[in-house]
Amino acid sequence: MQFHLNGFRTGDPTISEPSQERLAGCGGSVPDEVDVLIVGCGPAGLTLAAQLAAFPSIRSVIVDQKLGPLQLGQADGVACRTMEMFEAFGFAEKVLKESYWVNETAFWKPDEVNRNNIVRQGRVQDVEDGLSEMPHVILNQARVHDFYLDVMRRSPSRLEPHYGRLLTELVIDADPSNAYPVTARFERADEGHKGEIEMVRARYVVGCDGARSTVRRSLGRELKGDSANQAWGVMDVLAVTDFPDIRLKGVIQSADEGSIVLIPREGGYLVRIYVEMDKLAANERVASKNITVDHLIASAQRILRPYTLDVKEVAWWSVYEIGQRLCDKFDDVPEDEVATRLPHVFIAGDACHTHSPKAGQGMNVSMQDAFNLGWKLAAVLEGRASPDLLHSYSSERQSIARELIDFDRQWSKMLSTPLKSSFNPDGVEPQEVQEYFIRSGRYTAGTATRYAPSTLTGDTTHQDLATGFLIGTRFHSAPVIRLGDAKPVQLGHAAKADGRWRIYAFAGEGDRGQVGGELATLSEFLQASPASPVGKYTPAQSDIDSVIDLRAVFQQPYRDLAIETMPALLLPAKGRLGLRDYEKIFCPDFTNGNDIFDLRGIDRKCGCMVIVRPDQYVAHILPLDAYSALADFFGGFFKLPH
Repeated sequence: MQFHLNGFRTGDPTISEPSQERLAGCGGSVPDEVDVLIVGCGPAGLTLAAQLAAFPSIRSVIVDQKLGPLQLGQADGVACRTMEMFEAFGFAEKVLKESYWVNETAFWKPDEVNRNNIVRQGRVQDVEDGLSEMPHVILNQARVHDFYLDVMRRSPSRLEPHYGRLLTELVIDADPSNAYPVTARFERADEGHKGEIEMVRARYVVGCDGARSTVRRSLGRELKGDSANQAWGVMDVLAVTDFPDIRLKGVIQSADEGSIVLIPREGGYLVRIYVEMDKLAANERVASKNITVDHLIASAQRILRPYTLDVKEVAWWSVYEIGQRLCDKFDDVPEDEVATRLPHVFIAGDACHTHSPKAGQGMNVSMQDAFNLGWKLAAVLEGRASPDLLHSYSSERQSIARELIDFDRQWSKMLSTPLKSSFNPDGVEPQEVQEYFIRSGRYTAGTATRYAPSTLTGDTTHQDLATGFLIGTRFHSAPVIRLGDAKPVQLGHAAKADGRWRIYAFAGEGDRGQVGGELATLSEFLQASPASPVGKYTPAQSDIDSVIDLRAVFQQPYRDLAIETMPALLLPAKGRLGLRDYEKIFCPDFTNGNDIFDLRGIDRKCGCMVIVRPDQYVAHILPLDAYSALADFFGGFFKLPH
């Protein structure tokens, strides 16, 4: 990270100076009027709050009906894509240090000799090589919350949640002239204030309040879907066992006793065990089965035979029904009114889609919802984009949630279907389960998301210039060497959760940044032309990279380039002291064959521009001289500053 831009100061550089313009207080009453009201301190709510906390001009408030932070989380799987996002928020290294890394997955099936026992079928790599610089990890959801809360406390806004607030009513005023069109009514449950009523008027409200969302109900929307009529139990246990793969993620399918999905937990000892329980009748609820933790333990012991499982302590357990449900829209605007009405209320996470835990997608997809919405709200509230931009949240995320639910339904069905054997010739082949897991790896890693063409996602006319950066998918990082200090870094880590767009300009053959070269000419256009989106949309007195951040990647080894000959826009003067930023120019890292031009299919002769959204997704690919197309693209949603 960079610091000391506006002068030297001692202390922890990750703690931003508090904003004098807007300080969000902890405790006390919720403000009467806010820009963004976030309901729910789950993964989605905290992701959104942490992102908005970086914008002190935006008054954001997050509330929760619980009396304090989460102590023990239910979700624990953190996908590779989510780890990439955590890097943008600045706490990926903490998660990497503390978490369990899922390196391999073991598959077990019934023993053909003795069907009452299980045998190992095989072990596969959990994440394919090169899919991400980040691993798939396991960490208690409460710790993820802790990291987000820390980001919020260290932000210029010093944002803290208001706990003990139960949302009882949400009213939307359709009058477009009302600056604060949403009114929320809360009943306080915190000590000393029980029963007190608070009213909050908001420009925007985001419901991150779970599957029983009050915000969703206030919109008249429903979670629609089906149930697999299958009960599963889950428990976090400390146990003594002779099962050899207890510290590997495992899919264990028995002949007649059901299945287990085994997830080792952080710390070296704790293990999460998902256990298939009884089938449910068509209208039967899991609560009516009176399943206890002893039932879960006994089922796990039967499935693991001939191995033993001696449970010493149960840290947490629950029983649930498998189901996949989805809202038809993620905001308050009916489909037939999109052209005439702007959204002011949104739902995210479990409030608008629910999954089974088998694919480990619930928490991950919820956080990606919020990451998609956060930068859009910031752009609109700071006057950089038209409010029409907010329609894109529901259209983008609802289709992604539908795809993931379809995958989750198929995976859950496969785990609950009896395996093929001489006793069950119509069952699923054990090898098919393993192969489906491998084929579906990009879904479970969170990297399968691809946004359809829209105002924010360009067409594929120039996709051949960078075949490894598929338009609409997340920007796939790769190792590079930073020219200014010869430091090996990941290029994707240049993108922080700060609402900025990035243009990664990959130089063509022979280009060294010299005057007259394509990189220098592009830089001159962006810096000086009246048509430049950088010049047009950057507010006066702001750093030149505060809205659109240009980065360059050259083909030559870093020692073959001269930083003093680079274009001025790649060494911009910033901050109140006019200091130079030396961290915008990169070269390939040639160690171990990691040339980014080869890894990501960059056209070496022509080079290209890769335009990346604030949520790290590739928005467009253009030739280096496509100035008009670049200006038109940003002109599709940006507004001129006041």
